Amino acid sequence: MKTINTTILLIIIASFALGFYFYSQMPDFMASHWNMRGEVNGYMSKFWGLFLMPLLALAMWLLFLLIPKIDPLKHNIQKFREYFDNFIALIILFLFYIYVLTLVWNLGYRFDLTQMMLPAFAILFYYSGVLISKTKQNWFIGIRTPWTLSSENVWKKTHKLGSKLFKACALISLLGLFFVNFAFWLVIIPVILSSVYVFIFSYLEHKKEQNGK
Repeated sequence: MKTINTTILLIIIASFALGFYFYSQMPDFMASHWNMRGEVNGYMSKFWGLFLMPLLALAMWLLFLLIPKIDPLKHNIQKFREYFDNFIALIILFLFYIYVLTLVWNLGYRFDLTQMMLPAFAILFYYSGVLISKTKQNWFIGIRTPWTLSSENVWKKTHKLGSKLFKACALISLLGLFFVNFAFWLVIIPVILSSVYVFIFSYLEHKKEQNGK
């Protein structure tokens, strides 16, 4: 855990360092948002363009550190803490990757942002599936519905299914590398459908469990 937190802290410090280093080279208003076709459709001031992402990463890290301390089922989190810590590091690294791409774009280099993001999304989705398969019942991490939180059996069944679906989402998102015009939808739609499906699944499993009593 200490090694992971040290790594995360170094990534965040590197983000701030890059912001200060490139401050004088950035335009007064930086490109900060792209549409599904990879076209810039949003700008923000230089200060926020350079430091919003590092500040967001710092805030998220602190929040993730707090969760295991305030969860009423904190003892369960300790059972999969290694996977959770790795997930935190992956999220921070994901944000850092987006930040670097934004800097490179605003330095004048042009590339297909959507294509650059696809592998990162795939890795994030796949590891989310790994984390989901390891989670024990808690209030903050995993697929938290009224029915998974009220039944450990429903929690286990829902997370077993959810793990497979999110890993599948990772593989489907990579198809965007070959079907460029559909890349955005190949990332978004599978995740939405999977989320809706596991929500309904948890309800049906809970009803089945209640009817069996």
